[in-house]
Amino acid sequence: METNIAVKALTALAQGTRLSIFRILVQAGKEGLSAGQIAKTLDIPNATLSFHLKELTNAGLITARQESRFIYYAANFTVMNELLGFLTENCCAGHSCGELVMVSCHEESTSGHEAETDYSSGSKMPCR
Repeated sequence: METNIAVKALTALAQGTRLSIFRILVQAGKEGLSAGQIAKTLDIPNATLSFHLKELTNAGLITARQESRFIYYAANFTVMNELLGFLTENCCAGHSCGELVMVSCHEESTSGHEAETDYSSGSKMPCR
C-alpha cells in the first residue's frame, strides 16, 4: 500500500462516527448493512450518515451496492488488510514479532459453522 493511500484511510478513520460506522460494517461481514440499518443502529441522522459514508467510500474502506431502492454498505476487507499490513510491515526491527492475522470474515470452519478470528491467539472461534 502506498503511503498516500494509507494516510487517506487513516484520516477517514480518525473521526469517531466514521470509526463506529466502519466497525459495525466489519462486524456485519461481506453482506454489509443498508444505510437505514446503519443510521438506526448508531442513531445518526441520514444527512450526517451520508457525509460519513461518502468519506469512507472515497478512502476505499467501504463499498456500496444498490439492491432495489436500498443501498448496502460493506467493509472492504482487502483494503483493511492492506492497511494493517502497511502499519506492521517493518515492525520489531525486522525480527518476527508474531503472525499478522488477516481477517477473512465469516469463514467456514471444519464443523460447517461460521468462524471468526480470535485476535489474541490467531485461532478460529465460532461466530457469536
